[in-house]
Parts: sequence; structure tokens; C-alpha cells
Amino acid sequence: MEKLELYSAAELGKLVNEKQLSPTETTEYFAKRIEKRNKSINAFVYTKFDEAIKSAKALEKRILKGENVGPFAGVPFGLKDFLPSKAGWQNSHGGVAALIARDPFNSPFTTAMEAAGGIAIGKTNAPAFGFRGTCDNHLYGATSTPFNIKYNSGGSSGGSAAAVADGLVPIAEGSDGGGSIRIPAAWCSLFGFKPSVGTVPSVS
Repeated sequence: MEKLELYSAAELGKLVNEKQLSPTETTEYFAKRIEKRNKSINAFVYTKFDEAIKSAKALEKRILKGENVGPFAGVPFGLKDFLPSKAGWQNSHGGVAALIARDPFNSPFTTAMEAAGGIAIGKTNAPAFGFRGTCDNHLYGATSTPFNIKYNSGGSSGGSAAAVADGLVPIAEGSDGGGSIRIPAAWCSLFGFKPSVGTVPSVS
């Protein structure tokens, strides 16, 4: 199938569950799209394609056995490079070089997405400490909208918003304490969901 970027996460998951697509096909498709298009907008700052494809192949075996792997089967998703979110992956807390470390655990978002069949593929840009309405930092630079690369994608979840808007992934993580989902969603022409504070915990 062509133009998988035009499908929603739910639609892609349905196609994978119906065996019209495989998790490996979806993951490889979006990995290639990130490699081709990310340079212009700088949405992703960290990718783990090999690990994602390995996870996709394992998921594919489960589907072929008839297992119900969840509604987001084989759907690649992005994680915001802000708080720890994926065990063993790099975290810079929004491009702060002095705080670069390895995530010690999976966040509740990652745990829920993987339980639903999703496949983590990389981390998206954010401003330092998530404390700006624009998406830029000294370590990784600025993230732009895919519609006009002269315009910033908004902050602080701007990398995730730009990635979804450009079809680099169908769904990505955001966090919002004062507009950090709502601003990028508006600037990138997306719907952003901000749950009430405490509904989604930062740590389990």
C-alpha cells in the first residue's frame, strides 16, 4: 500500500490486525519517511530504527499466531524528548547537554502504547525543560512546521506536532502544563489532546 502517512493510527492498526499490512512494513515505511524528510523540519532528534524493526518482527509473529495484539498493532509512534519515557533510550530533557542520560524506565504512555501494539521509533524535539512556547534548543536547534520551514512548530511538544503533521509518524507523545500540546497543535494544524492534570501520570 502507498501513502501510509494519510492513514490515522487507528486505521493503520486496523489494517495490520486484518493482515492487509504487516508491522514490519509499517515500521520500515515510516523509518524511510523519517530518513527522507526529517532533515528539513528537525522533528526527530533521536531514532532507534533497528530496535523498532526488531519489535515489529516480534509483533508480526504474534499476529500470525492469531494473538490479539491491540488496536495500534504495528503503528510507529514518537516520544517527546523531555521526561524519561523508554528504558535504555537517550533523554536530554529538551536539548540540555548537561542532563543527557539513559531513561531508567518506560513511561505510562510508552507502556500503554506498546500494550496496544504500538512501536516506539524515536524521540522528538522540545525546548529546554519544556519551558517555552517555541520548539528550539542549543543542542538540537529549532523545529519547523512542514508547511513552511521558516515558521516554528510551537512548544513545547513541537517535535511531536511537526512529526505528525508531516506524516513521519501517525501519533506521538506530548505533555502540557501551560500550552505545550495546544500551541504546537494550533501551529501545525492538528488536533492535540490535553488530558486533565493527573489523568496521565509522568511516572508509574
